[in-house]
Amino acid sequence: MSLASKFRINTEEIFPRLTKAPIVEAAIEVRAQAKMTWDEPLITKQLKTELTDYPNVQSQREFTSEFKVRIGVGEKTEGKFLDMGWKGLRFESADKLHIAQFNRDSFLFSRLQPYNSWKQFCGEGLRLWQLHMNLAKPTEIQRVGLRFINRMGLSLDEQLENYLQILPQKPQGLDLPIGSFFHHEVLGVPGYPYAINIRRTIQPPDKTTDKKIGLILDIDVFTIQPFEPKAGIIEQCLAEMRWLKNKVFYGNITTKAMEAFR
Repeated sequence: MSLASKFRINTEEIFPRLTKAPIVEAAIEVRAQAKMTWDEPLITKQLKTELTDYPNVQSQREFTSEFKVRIGVGEKTEGKFLDMGWKGLRFESADKLHIAQFNRDSFLFSRLQPYNSWKQFCGEGLRLWQLHMNLAKPTEIQRVGLRFINRMGLSLDEQLENYLQILPQKPQGLDLPIGSFFHHEVLGVPGYPYAINIRRTIQPPDKTTDKKIGLILDIDVFTIQPFEPKAGIIEQCLAEMRWLKNKVFYGNITTKAMEAFR
């Protein structure tokens, strides 16, 4: 039996409810080029009318840079920035916990700490995505991404093995303390059009808050094939990517960490 035939995503699986989940940001990103004219006055008017609960609005432009390197005595490198035109709008909710970006070629929705629930987060993301769909009318979606960034605050003398199942390895014969590390891996998903970026690292203490180091578990699940924006397909993708995200998260943290987050 092949690996693809053995692997199954089970969106009905129930995961532990963590009231103190270490999520500092959750995000849904959809990359899809607008087929309708991305007209600044029209888009701005319609979105501001629909999103009265997002009072903080910023217009965004896109820039690129060009550099010419001249070889010779006394020659200088020339550089210039090119204005590529209006890109879109960034909306922020009154409590500054929700951020939505409506761009010509992409949509991004973020929920900042404290994270409430998947139902609330996903429901709001889909509501805003539908607004983007109505305005942009994309005929193809190039990529959907679901990203959860977890930050676990550790005291300076805390042992990593109290929180992570998978630990950085010391060289044999050199038993020295680990000051920092960065671990990145990419997982394929047999039989499904997804891949997963997993990053584990340590952030230095934040002197303005609790002065604890941050143990980062960054999980990014994304599609690897374009598809048509048919009804229900985004919802199915997000449900399956959420399951993958949860399996990675709970497969990385220890029982002690889980109890601390309950």
